[in-house]
Amino acid sequence: MNPAHSAFCALLISLLFVCPDPIGAARLTDRAHSRQSTAIQQPQSVRAAVFALGSFWRSESAFGCLPGVIRTSVGYAGGLKTNPEYRNPGDHAECVKVEYDPRKIQYSELLDVFWASHDSRQVFGQGPDVGNQYRSIIFTNGTVEVRLAAASKEREQAKSRSSVVTTKILPLPAFYPAEAEHQKFELKRRPLLLQLIGNLPEEELLASLLATKLNAYAGGLCAPHIQKRIYSKIGDVLRNGWPVLREI
Repeated sequence: MNPAHSAFCALLISLLFVCPDPIGAARLTDRAHSRQSTAIQQPQSVRAAVFALGSFWRSESAFGCLPGVIRTSVGYAGGLKTNPEYRNPGDHAECVKVEYDPRKIQYSELLDVFWASHDSRQVFGQGPDVGNQYRSIIFTNGTVEVRLAAASKEREQAKSRSSVVTTKILPLPAFYPAEAEHQKFELKRRPLLLQLIGNLPEEELLASLLATKLNAYAGGLCAPHIQKRIYSKIGDVLRNGWPVLREI
């Protein structure tokens, strides 16, 4: 095997841990993933939804691959403390802000992913993460979102009466962006992927549609067919001499 081929194989193997995970990705709704996701320009009308569903490192990845989602970011909301920080969130919850094009994805579809991506019946935490900052909340903006959120919570509760859905539905008073090191956390754990998109400055990385999707891919939370497509695209880029990845 020649040195160039060996180097390519090593790079490709380093991506295996983000190959499709049919168990994890299957938790996301088929309806939300049914339309093909492509790179898009900024639409004229952009809406934002904010959810708290445990650690925001993982939560951000849950929404990034959905068609119609433009960008995601993480932060703090739901409390009274001014300027919360990761080490001192006060009474805030860790949350993810999802900016989306309502012509391509509906708020109700985001709610479907919210419920599928965490255990809404767990009290005072999520998984191994214990604490008030990991509580489950749907933050709403307007009566339509309140109505849709309440209806979705009722459906979730109806699935089992043996335990209570702990999710709160609250108006969003303020969203405080988290520190830079917490944004696109899954993507930042994969240096090769960052290199493939040109090691973007932090501000550009936060706003990038491509980075948003790769963050979900790095977390293994795209739908299986999208995970496979991105994996194949990355392989093509590496085989062609490692140019900058422009789209997926």
